[in-house]
Amino acid sequence: MSSREGIGLLLIAHGSRRKQANEDLEWLAGRIRETATFRFVQTSYLELTEPNILQGGTLCAQQMVSTVVMMPYFLSPGVHVREDLTEARDQLIAQYPDVKFLLAEPLGRHPLLVEIVQQRIGEATN
Repeated sequence: MSSREGIGLLLIAHGSRRKQANEDLEWLAGRIRETATFRFVQTSYLELTEPNILQGGTLCAQQMVSTVVMMPYFLSPGVHVREDLTEARDQLIAQYPDVKFLLAEPLGRHPLLVEIVQQRIGEATN
């Protein structure tokens, strides 16, 4: 049996019935894959589309990574992040006890968000 090594990234968005909305997360995953920072990068969705979080976590675990960073593509640490994603993390830990699942903070109050918002405001007003 192969030993686990490396870090996988599970990007998590809310999910939408609109394909174009979900494509934003796929775009982000592609840019992150290009950096070769992670052994494996997988997208997943809380609801409305697949793979869901548990399916995405399983896909990561199947890549024999030792750690999976679960990155919420959410702005705020609301109910979805604090309860739903924590519950999904705990289920994945129970299912794959030999994999470390780490739940990162949402985008939230990161200082770079101020720059991004100001840039978008400038784009709208020019």
